[in-house]
Amino acid sequence: MTNDIKTLAERIDTLETRLAYQDDTIETLNQTITAQWKQIDALTRRIAELGERLQQAETSAPGPTNERPPHY
Repeated sequence: MTNDIKTLAERIDTLETRLAYQDDTIETLNQTITAQWKQIDALTRRIAELGERLQQAETSAPGPTNERPPHY
């Protein structure tokens, strides 16, 4: 019976070790996802800003004229 208790204790130690590594991995993944989300949010805002600037530039740009090209 002492051998069974020792085996169970070893199994519990192994499981606790695995759990500790898994907790660390989950925390690392969470930090990575959070950083990526912040970057995605910043890029999304930047794209919207550039879209607005492009629209303003197209609105204020002179339109095509109906003049004949110089080679006519």
